[in-house]
Amino acid sequence: MSDMESQPTGEPRFLKRRVKGCSLDVHPTEKALIVQYEVEATILGDMGEPMVGERKECQKIIRLKSLNADTDTSSLAQKVVEECHLIHQSKLPEVEQLLFYLQNRKQTNDYQEKKSISPRDFRLYAGVELDEEASISSIDEYVELLYEDLQEKIRGAMLIFQLARNKDNLEELMQHEIALGALARLLREDWKQSVDLATTIVYVFFCFSSFSQFHSLVTHFKIGALCMNIIEHELKRFELWQDELQKKKKACEEFPENQNLKKEHEKSFRKFQSLLTKQEQLLKVTLCLLLNLAEDTRTELKMRNKNIVHMLVKLLEREDQELLLVVVSFLKKLSIFLENKNDMAEAAAVEKLAQLLPCEHQELLRTTSRLLLNLSFDTSLRSQMVQAGLIPKLSSLLADEAQRQLSLCILYHISMDDRFKSMFAPTDCIPQLMKMMFDCREEQLDVELISLCINLAANKSNAQIICEGNGLKMLMKRALKLKDVLVMKMIRNLSQHGGATKNLFLDHVGDLAAQISEEEAEEFVIECLGTLANLTIPDLDWELVLKEYNLVPYLKDRLKPGSAEDDLILEVVILIGTVSMDDSCAAMLAKSGIIPALIDLLNAQQEDDEFVCQILYVFYQMVFHKATRDVIIKDTQAPVYFIDLMHDSNAAIRQVCDNTLDIIAEYDEEWGKMIQTAKFCFYNSQWLEMVENRQLDEAAEPFLYGDDGEYFNRNGDVLERPDLFYTADGILSADGSISPDFYADFQNSDLGETGHLNSTLEQFASSAPAPADRPVSAQSFQPDERFFYNYTTTASR
Repeated sequence: MSDMESQPTGEPRFLKRRVKGCSLDVHPTEKALIVQYEVEATILGDMGEPMVGERKECQKIIRLKSLNADTDTSSLAQKVVEECHLIHQSKLPEVEQLLFYLQNRKQTNDYQEKKSISPRDFRLYAGVELDEEASISSIDEYVELLYEDLQEKIRGAMLIFQLARNKDNLEELMQHEIALGALARLLREDWKQSVDLATTIVYVFFCFSSFSQFHSLVTHFKIGALCMNIIEHELKRFELWQDELQKKKKACEEFPENQNLKKEHEKSFRKFQSLLTKQEQLLKVTLCLLLNLAEDTRTELKMRNKNIVHMLVKLLEREDQELLLVVVSFLKKLSIFLENKNDMAEAAAVEKLAQLLPCEHQELLRTTSRLLLNLSFDTSLRSQMVQAGLIPKLSSLLADEAQRQLSLCILYHISMDDRFKSMFAPTDCIPQLMKMMFDCREEQLDVELISLCINLAANKSNAQIICEGNGLKMLMKRALKLKDVLVMKMIRNLSQHGGATKNLFLDHVGDLAAQISEEEAEEFVIECLGTLANLTIPDLDWELVLKEYNLVPYLKDRLKPGSAEDDLILEVVILIGTVSMDDSCAAMLAKSGIIPALIDLLNAQQEDDEFVCQILYVFYQMVFHKATRDVIIKDTQAPVYFIDLMHDSNAAIRQVCDNTLDIIAEYDEEWGKMIQTAKFCFYNSQWLEMVENRQLDEAAEPFLYGDDGEYFNRNGDVLERPDLFYTADGILSADGSISPDFYADFQNSDLGETGHLNSTLEQFASSAPAPADRPVSAQSFQPDERFFYNYTTTASR
């Protein structure tokens, strides 16, 4: 074999690649598929034998920009499989399933709200870009440029900014303290001379502020305080530009024929636009840097002390949407603290924010809505929102699914105030809400949607719009079919309004009465009872309703203390008060033994003013009817309770007691005398106390005890001491003298044995017509109002 003959060397000649283990998943935030696979690379020798093998896990992201609610997922899945060779045809059903999930997935609010601003998002404005590429190895040369003339300084700063935009260079730049110190010094000394230089240097430090671990570096060079000074100075400069431009514009208007003035104004305006563009770029990056530093609440407090809120509110007047996005984002972060919120109220931020709605910039629109939502928790700011015309603007955003939830939340907060409920009627808000409710079909309603509807239904004008057409019928159908408590609560609010709205419920009385049973959930029954109790309609035959649905036994059983939740028992009492307006119904209830049950309930719930007031109102209604009046006066101790409570601390309880006692006194002479005496003793209690004190002053020490040796209690009830009522001349009434025996009888009667009920209830609502046979008396006050608190609860989230 010749020396020149070649021999096999075993050197690798071929590379073999294989793709294995392909799996699919959806992107966590974007509309995209993630293909995860493994690449196996093998180097083969001359003879094809494997020599070196290596495995590497890889992934490919397939972004689906065209995917929307109307996309045909089957066709799109086929297209994805055909164009991506990593996905085998057998995975077509899986791809289709993942696409369907992406199509119906709702993005989280956090992702929609904030796409963090990174250094790479910034682009310098035209005229200041550099053609050369910066290198980290030449950093010393760039630092030397910072000590040259202005243009070289700008060039050196921009080259360093190029390096800082790459996060991999930040660690090395941080070690180069000379470069950062030179930049900080240059910014501190020369920022007023050149906006371009100031903007570029702030850009560099913004890159560091984008990462929390570098915040201490930015703070070390006091860049935050310097940025605050820059913002304050630029705002003043902007005002000077505007004043100068306004003067030239006014001069043009005064001398329209002077072409020189016109040309000068146009030239000044173009210069103003150019300066404004550069200034807003500087303000944008400066605010972004401060926003990053504000992660530390101590730093944020320092910014507030330097009036950052008022500066930001002033910037809301600008037109650049990218700058506005940064400003609104900053305000939103600040708004979670009470002091900052108060500063925004003082600076009239709501009025300026209202001008941003609606807008085409989706992210700005979303961030503005979130800021308004934060501010809407304040009552005074909600008032400013209404004055700024936000109700129709927010209503127009309900059609946009991306903005709907935020708009609903803000509108809900506004609707909590009764002053503003009527302002929804002239807008298209209510029709949109009704459509959204009916589009849900059998799905559960969003809590924000139904809560807003419940609040709006409490206003009469809104209720008429809601009930238009088949509105009430559709609501009843949904509530009864799905046993939806919140929809029934909305219906209950609708039922409290008089006129045509209440008459619409005549067709649904039977459906509501059919729900009053032990089988139904208590929460749902409570709303049905409350709705029926509101139906004070003259044409409604309550006797027929009670008999047909056998409601009397249910009502009587529920009056037993502890038989159900207090809310349910209270609604039963209110319904009995409504039903008792009818003479035949009142007689039916009296025969069933409901009156003693009400007295037992009154004893059990005497500390609850609402219960006391509602039960007293039932008796007030019943004394108008002869059959029930006789039962109450002769067979029960109800008048005693009324006498006990006629001087209660609660004005509403006092009023219903006085009115009921006047009627009782008119029809029963014996009770009339007792009532008159009780009122006399109360109104003259001060005089009686004076008599007692005079007797004690004249008496010697042994007379501190009575005849039987019992100690005299000066803190006792003076009305329990009849001996103090008399003097040598007696006590004279209007027509003569009142016999001491009468006072003794009064003292020994049951009137002195009843307890006193403390009361605080102060609300009565809803009007109802008086019964036809209501007695008329010159002495008694005959009210036309129903004395009960209309228990309508509006949801609040």
